[in-house]
Amino acid sequence: MRNTPAPLLALGSIVAVQIGAATSTHMFDSIGPAGTAWLRLCWASLFFLILVRPRPWTRSRADLGAALALGTASAVMTVAGFEAIARIPLGTEVAIAFLGPLSVAVLRRRDRWGLLWPVLAFVGVVLATRPWQGRLDTLGLVYALICAAGWAGYVILTQRIGDRFSGLDGLAYSIPVATVASAFVGVPQVAGGEVTPALVLEGAALALLIPILPYTLELFALRRLTAAAFGTLMSLEPAAALLAGLVFLHQVPGAAQILGMVLVTAAALGTARSAGARRAAEPTTEDRPRSPTEGRAEPPATVRAQ
Repeated sequence: MRNTPAPLLALGSIVAVQIGAATSTHMFDSIGPAGTAWLRLCWASLFFLILVRPRPWTRSRADLGAALALGTASAVMTVAGFEAIARIPLGTEVAIAFLGPLSVAVLRRRDRWGLLWPVLAFVGVVLATRPWQGRLDTLGLVYALICAAGWAGYVILTQRIGDRFSGLDGLAYSIPVATVASAFVGVPQVAGGEVTPALVLEGAALALLIPILPYTLELFALRRLTAAAFGTLMSLEPAAALLAGLVFLHQVPGAAQILGMVLVTAAALGTARSAGARRAAEPTTEDRPRSPTEGRAEPPATVRAQ
């Protein structure tokens, strides 16, 4: 993995997330969307607890509070995302949910181009959802917007966790919190569903796809990529979702949906690239000591749970 180009690692993370989301849908009929999310988080929690063996009594209240907040945001994002995917196409759900992190990036900008990208993304979402046809599932749209809010919170809180935890420690604390939080809606669906040993093992395989594999790939990629470069690659996620929906769920997009995905991707790409250009243009003093990792993205405390 050390010899693998960093962009390929980042793209591998994107592919794993979308394949994991698409292949999770066949479990919805048995244990429901929230139940599927909860089962997957259970396995992920078990893995990280065994691997990291966290000791919460050694952490400050501020550390544990940050992990609690991030885990809650991850649970909201995961459960709402799966509930949305159960009702609307995967590509459409990701396009809407992507408004969350995109909004965070735009709100942190101060240049004139910052107003262009949300307008472009909004037009893209309208084209992807095609509300004029009257066939959009309203509840699915609401869940996708909740997922967007959770994703925005996840982006903000991940940065705070990154200052307090290192390596896999953030996952060892936040993922169990997400498991407990999602249990309130996930356990009732599992209890009322059809649980089989094969289904439980499938949950373990899905946990490998998300979040274990994506986090590992991102961890290696972020050590060799700038934040702007990584953000640029992540802007391909809506397009990857569209492709995953087509291949695994046979969700054939129309011309308007494809154009919508292109616009959302372009908005994310423009935000990431212009932010990188702004940072590169900021003056630096020659006598200021520079860290060997300065300018590089910090490894996230956790990856997007969906």
